[in-house]
Amino acid sequence: MSDLRDVLDRLGVPRDVVAVASGKSWRAGAGPQLEVCSPIDGSPLVSMNEATPDDVSELCRSAHEAFLVWRTVPAPQRGQFVRRIGMRLREVKEDLATVVTWESGKIYQESLGEVQEMIDICDFAVGLSRQLYGLSIASERPQHRLAEQWHPLGPVGVISAFNFPVAVWAWNAMLALVCGDTIVWKPSPRAPLCAAACQAIVSSVLDEMPEVPPAVSNIAIGRTQLGEAVASAELLPLVSATGSTAMGRAVAQTVAARLGRSLLELGGNNGMIVAPSADLDLTLRAAVFSAVGTCGQRCTSLRRLIAHRSIADELLARLIKVYENLPIGNPLDERVLVGPLVDPRAGEAMDAALEQAKEQGGTIHGGGRVTEGVPAGGTYVRPAIVEISADAPIVQQETFAPILYLLRYDNLDEAIAIHNGVPQGLASAIFTSDVREAERFCSPAGSDCGIVNVNIGTSGAEIGGAFGGEKETGGGRESGSDAWKNYMRRATNTVNYSSDLPLAQGIRFDV
Repeated sequence: MSDLRDVLDRLGVPRDVVAVASGKSWRAGAGPQLEVCSPIDGSPLVSMNEATPDDVSELCRSAHEAFLVWRTVPAPQRGQFVRRIGMRLREVKEDLATVVTWESGKIYQESLGEVQEMIDICDFAVGLSRQLYGLSIASERPQHRLAEQWHPLGPVGVISAFNFPVAVWAWNAMLALVCGDTIVWKPSPRAPLCAAACQAIVSSVLDEMPEVPPAVSNIAIGRTQLGEAVASAELLPLVSATGSTAMGRAVAQTVAARLGRSLLELGGNNGMIVAPSADLDLTLRAAVFSAVGTCGQRCTSLRRLIAHRSIADELLARLIKVYENLPIGNPLDERVLVGPLVDPRAGEAMDAALEQAKEQGGTIHGGGRVTEGVPAGGTYVRPAIVEISADAPIVQQETFAPILYLLRYDNLDEAIAIHNGVPQGLASAIFTSDVREAERFCSPAGSDCGIVNVNIGTSGAEIGGAFGGEKETGGGRESGSDAWKNYMRRATNTVNYSSDLPLAQGIRFDV
């Protein structure tokens, strides 16, 4: 823990970590005590009083006042603020990744990748700050100009999850900032140090740019009641929430009741079809990383491997061999590929899912606790492969753990039907050397997911593409492409530069 404290000092995190921050100002919350332990070994990381709903209301007011100033700053200047955040992230990449690993349990290489995502979205947002384009539209009336403009929307609420404790905030915050919005962030209560580190990084940039209103960035740390407070806050026209489908459904209902906007990134039950022509070496590497990376605790983790009957047994044998030799242990050890589950409850959920799978006719390979060669106090498990029928009820569920269901199919129509036959719709993949199969999977008659891949796994996405899914995944889109439009409002402008007043649709109304 002493080494972690040194890391936090370098990041500028206050010695006494508190639950409420606005710009460069930090203060204690008045809520219940929050004790956070590391998934690595159960060691205590931080203890604080949570923020309260009143704290959220106060932060929303501060963010709104800052927004009234920030929205008038030219977008390229807003981009310079984000550019400096990206530069600072480059300087502290290793230290921030260390904090991510301590709080989330993901291996250090994955944590480095998560911080790189933050850097990449900063770069994307800086370029975007000069490309917030509207439209010129042909008017049906003479000497009239018809156009669309995009304007800043307002303070944005962000609710994030433990498994990507910094990247998801950055996806939202960096785009929102260049769009002229301010941020009120309710991070995962499992990752308060990550949130404090991000706020400290922003604070260091605010020191360099006194012209930026400090309350552009705000955090409130706490549990469920704070998420409810963010969802119900009238001053937040947009709430972006990442987490379970149940959480997203509750947020959406609360936000909709006040006619606000929701951007939801929820559960995934991701599938990969393996065709007879697939390169099995490529398939194997992709499937293993997608299934066991972050110990199966990504929204894009591979849950269902849908293999053609002719190659399923060979693929299974090769997977079992790799699974038996996976290095499991302390995620700070560079030799380890699979770290711990986030807490004992996650281990219990994995146990329960495997028991259900067995009752439903599944054959289980692997699974169970790992107790030797791993830090005491963490929940370490052996990833599992389950041979099971595609119509087993357990296959419809997402268990946030390294469980891979192996399903067999006979033809592509059947495979696509199996693939699409779950409530979730985030990430998908097909491995094939047949261009017709690949194109079919990408077509309207193929995958019904928001992310559709050919010959790459389900887990991991580039910043340039919009990230999100369909059905119970929530329908939101973050990160690249035109996701920036979520954070702005559209205005249709008609300018009459004639001396007449013709009405649209040729209406006559003479007075």
